[in-house]
Amino acid sequence: MHCETLRFIVDRSGQRLDQFLSLNLVGYSRSRVSNLVHSGRVSVEQRRAKPSTKLKSGQVVTVLPALIQESNLEPQSIDLNIIYEDSHILVIDKQAGIPVHPGPGHPDGTIANALLEIYPNVKRVGSEDRPGIVHRLDIDTSGLMVVARTQEAHLSIARQFENRTVEKTYLALVTGTLAREEAIIDAAIGRSPGDRQRMSVLENGRQAITRYKVIRRYTNFDLLEIRLLTGRTHQIRVHMASLGHPVAGDKIYGREFDNLARQFLHSAGLQFSHPDTAKRVKYEAALPGDISQFLNFC
Repeated sequence: MHCETLRFIVDRSGQRLDQFLSLNLVGYSRSRVSNLVHSGRVSVEQRRAKPSTKLKSGQVVTVLPALIQESNLEPQSIDLNIIYEDSHILVIDKQAGIPVHPGPGHPDGTIANALLEIYPNVKRVGSEDRPGIVHRLDIDTSGLMVVARTQEAHLSIARQFENRTVEKTYLALVTGTLAREEAIIDAAIGRSPGDRQRMSVLENGRQAITRYKVIRRYTNFDLLEIRLLTGRTHQIRVHMASLGHPVAGDKIYGREFDNLARQFLHSAGLQFSHPDTAKRVKYEAALPGDISQFLNFC
């Protein structure tokens, strides 16, 4: 466990203490944060507070020792395609087939394991089972991810995701011909009642907004540029399937095709404010060969 006391400076007024800590201690649920506050290990300006305490800009929130555990993950030598790095962040072009962090069915062999091998200090960033990880891509989705190398960077980027100021652009090939060349899909998403491994469009789900534009039409497919305005699990895959045009090769929400080993979904663009300089930075990644070659059969 960390031996040092953690201190965070409140950057804006009006936040609840539990909301603020959920951002700073990424990987901790609101209920888990509440338990920590109730246990007396969190203080605001050296005074005990409630989870609902409203914070003011400039206040110091202190988290006492033994709150955050370091990662128990084992470092593993796994090739990562790192397209940018500095002392604050990494930008990775993730290959398909590698999970971002451990989960059911893949306890290791993840991006998180690889990060610990290359950057041992990242174990102190974020949560114990997702060191350095701020956001994720599905195991069979390729493309750009940003990783935090410091707790400050982790907080900055997590907040940008929460405030929807991170611009994420995907390329997806969907089956059939869409009626509209451009559209915004605003349909809430939640766990499917009949299958907890799947997500579905649900009235009582969490808001999910996807914007797409057809950039090329093929005989039986449309190639789309997609911008995510929210970041729900399987969002693109669920939204496109809900229109009757699932992502090509999607084994869960669509169907497989010969000459296509996985879903045709790629994180092609990522834009955010650098956590150290606040300068807007932009990264791009071309379609990898394992899916781009499928376009020759369309």
